[in-house]
Amino acid sequence: MLISKPKLPASRLAFWVSIGGVVVGIVAGFLAGAQPLYLGLAIGAVVAVVYFFADFERAVLGLLILRSSLDVFSAQQIPAAFAIGVDALTLLYVTVQLLTHRTVHTDRFWWFFAGWVALQGLWLILLPLGGLGMDSSLLPDSLREWVRLFSWLIVYLLVMQLKDRVHPEKIILALFFGLVLPLTVALVQMIVPPKLLPSILVYGGDATASLPFEAGSRLNGTLGHPNSFATFLLLFVGLTYWKLNQANRHWFWFLLLGLIAFFLVSTKTLISLLMLATFMLVLLVPRMNLLNLVGGLILFALVIGLFASSEFGRERLSSIANTPLLNPDIDVSRAILLAQRDNNSFNWRIAQWTFLLKSWQQHPIFGYGLATSSYISIFNNYPHNDYIRALVEEGIVGLVAFIVFLGAQVTRLVQLLQSTNRGSAQHYLCLILLAVFLATLIGMCTDNVWSHTTLYFYWWTLFAVAGWNWNKLQSSSARSMPSASVSRLTTR
Repeated sequence: MLISKPKLPASRLAFWVSIGGVVVGIVAGFLAGAQPLYLGLAIGAVVAVVYFFADFERAVLGLLILRSSLDVFSAQQIPAAFAIGVDALTLLYVTVQLLTHRTVHTDRFWWFFAGWVALQGLWLILLPLGGLGMDSSLLPDSLREWVRLFSWLIVYLLVMQLKDRVHPEKIILALFFGLVLPLTVALVQMIVPPKLLPSILVYGGDATASLPFEAGSRLNGTLGHPNSFATFLLLFVGLTYWKLNQANRHWFWFLLLGLIAFFLVSTKTLISLLMLATFMLVLLVPRMNLLNLVGGLILFALVIGLFASSEFGRERLSSIANTPLLNPDIDVSRAILLAQRDNNSFNWRIAQWTFLLKSWQQHPIFGYGLATSSYISIFNNYPHNDYIRALVEEGIVGLVAFIVFLGAQVTRLVQLLQSTNRGSAQHYLCLILLAVFLATLIGMCTDNVWSHTTLYFYWWTLFAVAGWNWNKLQSSSARSMPSASVSRLTTR
């Protein structure tokens, strides 16, 4: 059943149009006198707002698709400007919906999410008050991190407004267009020497990337860093596998799955192999039999073989032998010493975690503040462990809140699995999302997954649509369409 939307009375509409016209006139006059360039930007913003309201569904889908191509422009602050723009458009849209007495769609998890984001604001208050381990000079960094988290909440809210207007499967299919440019750029990075590429494609605009990738060795696409590209591709491995089990043209989705897996391995991100193994294990457990087990082992063996086929991949695998994990002759103290001399990223991580945990002991309850861990580290880098990052930046209180938030997502997906029809597209999507999420929990142990903004931009999109009533949408489509076209996706 569609939600009714009462029309706005003509008098009230005229009032708001008049107010808007006056405001626009005043602002335009001021900008024309102060700086014509700003006037041009303002006109562009007005055009964007008009289009956003005039063609809301396509505008939202376009924004979702565009996000995967922006991280290479991080140095120019394009992703940040994009996030702020999306936030402003969404809040404006919701405000208009409320003023016109129209429905604003949310769900219980969104309100829980909003409460968690609001709780993160506590550290913004404590920092300038001197209640944390850092002073107020880092407030801009903390504020930027909070806005990043707030933007995820807004993306969730924006996608929720497509409920009863766009079918979830159409939204998911639209997300696949977000793969086109990242994979195209990754292909260029693979076949063109770095010296012939623009620097923005070599370094990817990622401040954490200290060295450019080697051509044909590590790829980052448009995601700025190989690790970010790897987690992004893992999500689409899951979505492609989901579509492979739903579509009639299996060959297309099978080829796409192989292509994505190839680029995933080509990132040469070792933790992504463990994440991929976790993802496959979660999918195989509900349907465990000898055939599935053998097939999964063969597939994983092929992935490992492809990873080890290059010299860089073999070096990454062999480096594990020189860590306390596999070498009993190397303890933590020696690993820290080795981290100062060799390029073993595992020993470097051990040293990083050790120094950060020692620093945390000085401020154990509330930590140092949002986005401060790189300043605390002697290496001036992210912790490469999201649990340690939460502990150091927000103390015990923040770590508990972080784990509760992660646990709430698992609980939500399990509840959806139990409430949806087994074998349905919605049920299997929830299983895919649970597998991806558990894989990211593993990845958080040795990587900065929580900093992979693009991944979570798409994650919250999928998380929102997974909770809709797909059966209701399908039955509504069936009543409003001829029987011959029921199977086609529609936009209401």
